[in-house]
Amino acid sequence: MRTEGDFIKTNEWLQPFSWIYGLGVMLRNELFEMGLLKSQSFGIPVISVGNITVGGSGKTPHVEYLIRLLQDKIKVAVLSRGYKRKSKGYQLANKTSTLTDIGDEPFQMQQKFPNIYVAVDKNRCRGITRLTTDSETKDVDVILLDDAYQHRYVKPGINILLVDYHRLIIYDKILPVGRLREPVSGKSRADMVIITKCPKDLKPMEFRVLTKALDLYPYQDLFFTTLEYGSLQPVFGQGKERPLSSIQKTENVLMVTGIASPQQMIVDLTPLTHHLTTLTFPDHHYFSNKDIERINTTFKELPEPKLIITTEKDAGRLKAVTGFSDEVKEAIYMLPIHIKFMHRQEETFNTKILSYVQKNSRNSILVKRKDDNNPQDSNHPGERSRRISF
Repeated sequence: MRTEGDFIKTNEWLQPFSWIYGLGVMLRNELFEMGLLKSQSFGIPVISVGNITVGGSGKTPHVEYLIRLLQDKIKVAVLSRGYKRKSKGYQLANKTSTLTDIGDEPFQMQQKFPNIYVAVDKNRCRGITRLTTDSETKDVDVILLDDAYQHRYVKPGINILLVDYHRLIIYDKILPVGRLREPVSGKSRADMVIITKCPKDLKPMEFRVLTKALDLYPYQDLFFTTLEYGSLQPVFGQGKERPLSSIQKTENVLMVTGIASPQQMIVDLTPLTHHLTTLTFPDHHYFSNKDIERINTTFKELPEPKLIITTEKDAGRLKAVTGFSDEVKEAIYMLPIHIKFMHRQEETFNTKILSYVQKNSRNSILVKRKDDNNPQDSNHPGERSRRISF
């Protein structure tokens, strides 16, 4: 089994550039600590989910976990930068929004959760202000910030730092030598730290070793999550949903990904298949005609029986291009990913999130109305306090 830190590769010859970059980041952080650069608080619960490394640590499935936890109780909004989108400024997603309008991750969440607000804005302060004041979204109760750990102009109520088990920050180095966006000391800003993509068979001793190695402060909570997979879904609507367990040892699988960290997925799928072939592309990759031809050719050369597996995020980008062979269209499935808390930590995490939202709602949702028949309850939901029971 692979161990923590096993995917870290560094470019030591770039060390001088790393020193320069690190000094700039430390100076910026110090300016915020001194108050010379200002962090803005908002009168609404704001939960930030992010990391201090370049690349994927599982932000999207963790944000989706929070959406599922909260959406049936209160009005949820997700605010993202909208990485690699073609639009500018603040954009509120709607039914006609495309992947290029808002970015692949916001597009995925908007498609999966039509009853929440999804907005994108590089300027998070402006985005929060728009969400809380625009007439169409001002009934929002909580804002989830996607990938905003370094966006210090916003002061979230809960700051969640994600750390990839396969690339622990304590073993990594500052850009461009490694993939750290800032020094490891930046973890001190987190209220919660989650080690993500853990192997399912992580031993109790390993939990203790990782806890000691991260060396968190007493005020910080440490959680561990692992990946859980849903049923395989046909990307082009051809074929039927099938459980992941239906893959036989005799099947050859082509895994196509354009995500930053597909390692744990490779580890999990390899023992299920006769042979796993991987085509990995950069994170948020937009597939070219050359890429499509490469996928067509690689799949054609695989012996039967065979299929293609991709991620939800990649499926949206793959559906937006043309040129796939009929054989590929019939055989390509997306694999939904969820996160699962380990070490019986789910209830503790949920309680902390729900308690924070209740206590900090601008609509005072902590206090249950004594009179449910109060006439003012008939007003528009965006203009009144709502009673929300958790």
